Amino acid sequence: MGGSRVPDTFFTTPPEWTWWIIFYFFIGGIAGGSFFIASLLYLFGRPSDRPVVRLGYYVAFVGVVISGILLILDLHRPLRFWHMLIESNTGNLMFKSWTPMSIGSWGLLLFGLFAALAALSAAREEERVRWGPGFVVGRGFRTVVAIIGGILGFFLAGYTGVLLSVSNRPVWADSPMLGALFLISAASTAAATLILLGRRRDAVDAASLGKLAEFDKWALILELVAIVVFLVTLGAAVQVFLSVWGVLLVLGVIGAGILLPLAIGMGWVKRWSTKPATAAVLVLVGGFLLRVVTLLSSEQVHIAGHRVISP
Repeated sequence: MGGSRVPDTFFTTPPEWTWWIIFYFFIGGIAGGSFFIASLLYLFGRPSDRPVVRLGYYVAFVGVVISGILLILDLHRPLRFWHMLIESNTGNLMFKSWTPMSIGSWGLLLFGLFAALAALSAAREEERVRWGPGFVVGRGFRTVVAIIGGILGFFLAGYTGVLLSVSNRPVWADSPMLGALFLISAASTAAATLILLGRRRDAVDAASLGKLAEFDKWALILELVAIVVFLVTLGAAVQVFLSVWGVLLVLGVIGAGILLPLAIGMGWVKRWSTKPATAAVLVLVGGFLLRVVTLLSSEQVHIAGHRVISP
């Protein structure tokens, strides 16, 4: 794409994030979304939804562990990851309320704590483990964990988009929709993950899977709307997508990741209408590509004066 006029605020260089961060954004979103869905089903669902609740907690715990590892691997000096939480020279807690990175680090840590407690409670309920305090299976404890963990999961699911939007990079800083878009995408990919895994667990009944499919359908519709609003509010920076990134966004994210799964779920594609797993896989592919397109399209934009040049 050739040069195009953009606002003067586009002056920072790319943060040079690696693929570790792209996978973190993707897996972290699934982890937060899975806990949020599980907490909603625990608080407002039926007893027959409990297998999905437990599955959601397991996915959240595994996802947050992987997310932490990915963040550490992305650091230039991974062994100093604890410096993000503790001041090395004083030993005091490192928390800067004005720094999105610091807020995110503590949010991830707290979410990990509640994901671990929820997973332990689920494992005790299924008698997969017999150790741990007895109160973790108490109704009051589970309710508190579901509420606080659900809020933290909601935060983690949308935080990555907000983190990008407070930067001064093209695309990321141009639309107020990025946080909402990542949040909705996290919900859809989390539901798809639970559908895929739930189909392999005998304890998960068809009604619970149907709820997940219905939830995913509406999440995909909202995601499509959010993408349209995101592009409209980009202003001049939308020209970044007059490139291979735009093709990937339209064909990969919108076409294969949203419209095709919706068509399958509504029975419009007869060949795949009885294969919800196919739709779920497509949703996951679309969610991953959304993060690839969003991050790399800005990463590869170069600033020349007041002009954006994208290869």
